[in-house]
Amino acid sequence: MEWVAAVMFAAVVVLLLAGFPVAFSLGGTALLFAFGGVLGGGFEEAFLSGLPSRIFGIMTNDTFIAVPLFVFMGITLERARIAEELLDTLSRLFGSLRGGLGISVTVVGMLLAASTGIVGATVVTMGLLSLPTMLKRGYSAEVATGTICASGTLGQIIPPSIILVMLGDVMSSAYQQSQLSRGNFSPETVSVGDLFAGALIPGLVLVLLYIVYIVVLAFFRPALMPAHERAPDETVSLAALLHALLPPLILIFAVLGSILLGLATPTEASGVGAAGALLIALQRKELDSGRLKEIMRGTLRISSMVFMILIGASVFSLVFRGYDGDEGVRAALELLPGGVFGAMFAVMLLMFLLGFVLDFIEITFVVVPIVGPILLAMGLDPVWLGIMIAINLQTSFLTPPFGFALFYLRGVAPPSVTTGQIYRGVIPFVVIQLLMLLVLAAYPGLVTWLPDRLYGP
Repeated sequence: MEWVAAVMFAAVVVLLLAGFPVAFSLGGTALLFAFGGVLGGGFEEAFLSGLPSRIFGIMTNDTFIAVPLFVFMGITLERARIAEELLDTLSRLFGSLRGGLGISVTVVGMLLAASTGIVGATVVTMGLLSLPTMLKRGYSAEVATGTICASGTLGQIIPPSIILVMLGDVMSSAYQQSQLSRGNFSPETVSVGDLFAGALIPGLVLVLLYIVYIVVLAFFRPALMPAHERAPDETVSLAALLHALLPPLILIFAVLGSILLGLATPTEASGVGAAGALLIALQRKELDSGRLKEIMRGTLRISSMVFMILIGASVFSLVFRGYDGDEGVRAALELLPGGVFGAMFAVMLLMFLLGFVLDFIEITFVVVPIVGPILLAMGLDPVWLGIMIAINLQTSFLTPPFGFALFYLRGVAPPSVTTGQIYRGVIPFVVIQLLMLLVLAAYPGLVTWLPDRLYGP
């Protein structure tokens, strides 16, 4: 009955392209196929009896408590105008250098990624704050939009990233399944902290590659990024620089450092991050009862969306397995030429293409549980595989014509900036992303070295 699972997957994609809500498309389609299978005798009704325990497992999962807390932290920092002050301070500091404003946008994007982890909010915020300034200072529209989109998606890979929190739980389950399938009944685990540690070096290398590209482009094509003559009132004092940089840096080190050093779990650290973001907002006098209500509503809206999708995806994966879809995927991957490399390449290509039409949350909760145990059973490192998936999904966020980051920026860009210019601007950064994937494939130690040092035997 594997063909029924394939048809069910195709039906979900069609419904999502038609604009139906993700959670209800996943869960509703799966239940319709399950009931049809029960009536037709091709689906075991006993599979549905496992649904309550799955939902209860989601409700009692301590790791997922970190999701609303990190969302709360990100929205609070956004409302506290951290990005606005950072961008203003760094652009005044580096703005007189050729390409300095582009470097400032990249650094601010990195700090926002480590502070908020919300791609859509980061791209929109950076677009509203920096795009008019970059265009006013003579930056090419392609360079400006490409830099903003690329730096805005760093929240996918730089910890503490929401996708890494969700991916950590999914990869842990997949890793245990793969070990049980090989007869290991005392399976090892992989944690969110492992993924955070594994993502740190690749994330920083990616930022460095962005900056190198901007510097090289500014050197060889200076007309695209003219230098800005600094006015007397645009100087930056040390006090102003510290006022802008210290609060987010302290918060980042408190959250990420406590996780990497083993002082706190990601869930506990997310509580520290949420409380720290509130203190920063209070210190800057950017928090009142009205704004706090907005923050809480935004947190509730995003968190509800994530968990509804998670429940829908859980129903979908249960029915998918009931139709032996996982066995069909396993057989297809094992038949591919090239062994492990061929299977890995096919999965990464599939996720890259699905990233055009599905959000990273759907791919994490629907696709990874299906293909993850199969790839891990072939001997791949779970942390390395998780980071490769995260960077791959980040690349699909940028790739024309359907990259989500492009739509976010298109929504706030002025009419003078065309969609074609946005597409052309991100292409070099997509190439950098693909280059990063190749580097990690050739040198997996860039991912595994830090987790081994921190948590290894």
